[in-house]
Amino acid sequence: MEKLKKELIKLLSDNARYSYAQMGAMLGEDEKVIETAVKQLEKDGVIVKYTAILNTEVMANKNVQALIEVKVAPQKLKGFDSCAEEIYSFPEVTSLYLMSGGFDLAVFVEGKTLEDVARFVAEKLSVIDGIIGVQTHFILRKYKIEGQITKKSEESKRQIIQA
Repeated sequence: MEKLKKELIKLLSDNARYSYAQMGAMLGEDEKVIETAVKQLEKDGVIVKYTAILNTEVMANKNVQALIEVKVAPQKLKGFDSCAEEIYSFPEVTSLYLMSGGFDLAVFVEGKTLEDVARFVAEKLSVIDGIIGVQTHFILRKYKIEGQITKKSEESKRQIIQA
């Protein structure tokens, strides 16, 4: 069953729109067995959500996205968790990760404008107890999202010059 779950995770990571019947055919299993295994993965919290990967650069309604590095003074008996819980409760926060290295938390945020993101950092994020520093990086272009290349590179149109 563990081998089946690993194969299902790979299939669903590649394409979450596969039906139970399609996955069953690909893996040589009965559709009901596949459905039961997927439902168990959902129940166990392995599969958290099904979503589409969007290339926001080609969408008409573009939001501003930023990665914010956050340095935190861990709280006694709570570590980074209480600070992280306060941060991820904000609707502007799309992702939050505990990191190793030069900063502690990587916070991905989204706003309608640069000013919205700046206001979030100044008025909501920076004032949280335990935060001792932030560094904001605005995302300018996405070349690859969740393993998917956003734009296939065209053949080089530059003329080859030989000396």
